[in-house]
Amino acid sequence: MSKDFLYYRAILKKVSFDPELFKKELLKAYRFLGSHDRLALKDWVKSYVANNHALKLIVFSDPEGFILG
Repeated sequence: MSKDFLYYRAILKKVSFDPELFKKELLKAYRFLGSHDRLALKDWVKSYVANNHALKLIVFSDPEGFILG
Protein backbone atom coordinates (compact mmCIF):
# COMPACT_ATOMS: atom_id res chain seq x y z
CA MET A 1 0.00 0.00 0.00
CA SER A 2 1.22 3.41 -0.92
CA LYS A 3 1.06 6.59 1.11
CA ASP A 4 -1.61 7.84 -1.26
CA PHE A 5 -3.79 4.81 -0.57
CA LEU A 6 -3.42 5.29 3.18
CA TYR A 7 -4.24 8.98 2.80
CA TYR A 8 -7.44 8.33 0.85
CA ARG A 9 -8.48 5.55 3.21
CA ALA A 10 -8.17 7.99 6.12
CA ILE A 11 -10.21 10.60 4.23
CA LEU A 12 -12.91 8.07 3.43
CA LYS A 13 -13.17 7.04 7.06
CA LYS A 14 -13.56 10.68 8.10
CA VAL A 15 -16.33 11.41 5.60
CA SER A 16 -18.23 8.15 6.02
CA PHE A 17 -20.91 9.97 8.04
CA ASP A 18 -22.24 11.38 4.73
CA PRO A 19 -22.86 8.82 1.95
CA GLU A 20 -22.79 11.42 -0.86
CA LEU A 21 -19.52 12.90 0.37
CA PHE A 22 -18.11 9.39 0.77
CA LYS A 23 -19.00 8.63 -2.85
CA LYS A 24 -17.44 11.88 -4.06
CA GLU A 25 -14.19 11.21 -2.22
CA LEU A 26 -14.19 7.57 -3.33
CA LEU A 27 -14.44 8.59 -6.96
CA LYS A 28 -11.66 11.13 -6.47
CA ALA A 29 -9.44 8.50 -4.86
CA TYR A 30 -10.16 5.97 -7.58
CA ARG A 31 -9.21 8.43 -10.31
CA PHE A 32 -5.98 9.41 -8.57
CA LEU A 33 -4.62 6.02 -7.49
CA GLY A 34 -2.67 3.57 -9.62
CA SER A 35 -4.00 0.16 -10.59
CA HIS A 36 -2.51 -1.72 -7.63
CA ASP A 37 -3.91 0.76 -5.14
CA ARG A 38 -7.27 0.75 -6.92
CA LEU A 39 -7.57 -2.96 -6.27
CA ALA A 40 -6.65 -2.47 -2.62
CA LEU A 41 -9.17 0.38 -2.38
CA LYS A 42 -11.89 -1.76 -3.92
CA ASP A 43 -11.27 -4.55 -1.41
CA TRP A 44 -11.13 -2.14 1.50
CA VAL A 45 -14.35 -0.37 0.51
CA LYS A 46 -16.23 -3.66 0.14
CA SER A 47 -15.31 -4.67 3.66
CA TYR A 48 -15.78 -1.16 5.11
CA VAL A 49 -19.32 -0.66 3.80
CA ALA A 50 -20.46 -4.21 4.53
CA ASN A 51 -22.14 -3.18 7.79
CA ASN A 52 -23.25 0.29 6.77
CA HIS A 53 -26.48 0.16 4.78
CA ALA A 54 -26.42 3.82 3.68
CA LEU A 55 -22.87 3.60 2.34
CA LYS A 56 -23.54 0.25 0.73
CA LEU A 57 -26.52 1.67 -1.16
CA ILE A 58 -24.60 4.67 -2.45
CA VAL A 59 -21.53 2.65 -3.48
CA PHE A 60 -23.29 -0.27 -5.16
CA SER A 61 -26.11 1.64 -6.86
CA ASP A 62 -24.12 4.16 -8.85
CA PRO A 63 -25.84 4.83 -12.20
CA GLU A 64 -22.43 5.49 -13.77
CA GLY A 65 -21.47 1.85 -13.24
CA PHE A 66 -19.03 2.50 -10.44
CA ILE A 67 -16.09 0.20 -9.71
CA LEU A 68 -17.78 -1.92 -7.08
CA GLY A 69 -21.11 -2.64 -8.74
